[in-house]
Amino acid sequence: MALYADLHRHLGGSVVPRVLWRYFKRHNEEMAQRFPKYLGFEEFYTRKRNTLDEYLELHTLVESVQTEDTLPYFIYRLIRGAYIFENLAYLELRYTPYLRTPEHLDQSQRIEAMTNIVEIVGKASQVSEYPIIISQILCTHSRLPYEVNKAIVDLAADRKDYVCAIDVAGGDSHYRERLEEFIGLYKYARSLGLKTTGHLYETPDGCYPELLPYLMRIGHGIQIPLKYPELLPEIAQAKQCLEVCPTTYLKTGTLEDLSALKVVFDRCFEAGVDIAICTDNAGLHNVRLPFEYENLLTKDVIDFHQLQACQDAAFRHAFAWPYKEPPASLLMGLLKDNSPEEALLSV
Repeated sequence: MALYADLHRHLGGSVVPRVLWRYFKRHNEEMAQRFPKYLGFEEFYTRKRNTLDEYLELHTLVESVQTEDTLPYFIYRLIRGAYIFENLAYLELRYTPYLRTPEHLDQSQRIEAMTNIVEIVGKASQVSEYPIIISQILCTHSRLPYEVNKAIVDLAADRKDYVCAIDVAGGDSHYRERLEEFIGLYKYARSLGLKTTGHLYETPDGCYPELLPYLMRIGHGIQIPLKYPELLPEIAQAKQCLEVCPTTYLKTGTLEDLSALKVVFDRCFEAGVDIAICTDNAGLHNVRLPFEYENLLTKDVIDFHQLQACQDAAFRHAFAWPYKEPPASLLMGLLKDNSPEEALLSV
């Protein structure tokens, strides 16, 4: 029975190292020569980086090979692994569509090509043998011009059949000089009926209270309970959920040990702020969602009651989950009036 929802996973960081290495072996002579053995590539791909910016450079490696032709290849393998190894029932997959368009085109042509990217991702995500509910979050980007970012918001509004929300990404330390611009984009998105999340309060340099009123969920947000706990009552009142991605903070050097997250969970639970545990970049970390939960348990960051609360919060705050309850609760309700076999067939 699928038990998990992942609300924060990047398309660029979702490719597990062995799948990417095999792709390079077949289609990229330069990378195949650089990493003739898998273990060497895995060590390079998954090792800790010194900063968030250095870590984000790895996304460009994957973005360069996620083209119109190859996206179905990568997405199929992502979904297969998520269903078989992670027990995912629901996944929100986020990415910047502009960065998957052909680089030889000019800006206006690349903006036009984004529609095709969204459709390719949407169709490739419908895999009948691995029935996960999948929706897209389109990311505006701190290093893309305003015209491109506005076109991304417009595209999200035009393709609500595939897209459930918008985001802002690209390293939260880079928003400051364009803060009014991103506030305007979020206001515009909300006026179009779009749901919103955003990479915010991930690092000490990415804390912008001005953006908080426009977000329905907060991507990461760990600096709020760590450094600005006075904001927690307001966040609880607004019913904003933190998308906490534990392994990311080790890989980016933001935290030295997962035990530092105990303060995050304790203060959020005390204040009534929901947390959804997410992977962010499951492939880049080589850590799947159930192990994010397990790692927090073994470090005594959370207990089993809090684990279940976070599982339920993920479904409750999912932008496109079509049911009122998570799948485990749905099954328990069916078991009251049916045999286990009949209940499973009804889900």
